[in-house]
Amino acid sequence: MEIIDQLNHYGKNRIPFLFILDFELRFCHCIALSGITSDSILYFVNGFTNSGGAPRCAQVSMTRHPVSYAEYLSAYRKVMDALNRGDTYLLNLTFPTKIETNATLKDLFFLSTAKYKLWFNDAFVVFSPEPFIRINDRTISSYPMKGTIDAAVQNAEHVLLNDEKEFAEHVTIVDLIRNDLSKVAKDVTVTRFRYVERIKTSQKDLLQVSSEITGRLDAGYNESIGDIIVSMLPAGSVTGAPKTKTVEIINRVENYKRGYYTGIFGYFDGRNLDSGVMIRFIENTGDGYVYKSGGGITVYSDPAKEYRELIDKIYVPVV
Repeated sequence: MEIIDQLNHYGKNRIPFLFILDFELRFCHCIALSGITSDSILYFVNGFTNSGGAPRCAQVSMTRHPVSYAEYLSAYRKVMDALNRGDTYLLNLTFPTKIETNATLKDLFFLSTAKYKLWFNDAFVVFSPEPFIRINDRTISSYPMKGTIDAAVQNAEHVLLNDEKEFAEHVTIVDLIRNDLSKVAKDVTVTRFRYVERIKTSQKDLLQVSSEITGRLDAGYNESIGDIIVSMLPAGSVTGAPKTKTVEIINRVENYKRGYYTGIFGYFDGRNLDSGVMIRFIENTGDGYVYKSGGGITVYSDPAKEYRELIDKIYVPVV
């Protein structure tokens, strides 16, 4: 309630602010833009940024040490049991991966290319391609991203768009986000369904599938901006459906805390809002850097492919 009240207060008074909310809403920040210093927080939200520096290294090298396939398979089977019981229809299963890189987290912020980037007090960096919600002139939009393939695969776009598992996963999330938007908006519509974008990474190019869903907010929405944001959390694309039961299963089968990973961040400029889901995420731990990644599991999933996707998503998007 405290973070909702703070967000509502800033929104009502049209005070521009940055917000950072972790996955479990345990660590929440609402900071007036005028009070942010670049020595503790760097942000880039669709071109809106407080960063003007440069990286100290010219390019990124990375070594990945993912969990073993056996460890992944153990958690995957627990998820599949829940799917077969009907407890969930789609669950986003994630793991932490130890990495080694020549770059600092701040270097990675400057070197990466993404719509949503955040460096937070050298505790973590995120370079996310996925919007959470945008609000422009009372129109609220969400862009759930589900479906990934190596762009080098022959006829990759055709393969991705015609994959039965990927289609089922995407439809489930679109329906979930449509319902989430309907809690706060009127005239909710899927305005674009399953469009493909190319993501360039330090290892390979990927194709990813998104949809666009929009609705109309009441006048004076800014006075309840905290209620709007929090009512839609956690983000459906990084949990699954049905959301509440699926989060319970996630907390049971994932043997680590997501923390800020798969939370959200964004800014409000006094009139409009833009925000991203904190995926493509590296955390600074006492034992080095950890990259957190995962993917959606359905009854159509193949564990070997899902394990490969988890590893493929351990990348830095670069030009």
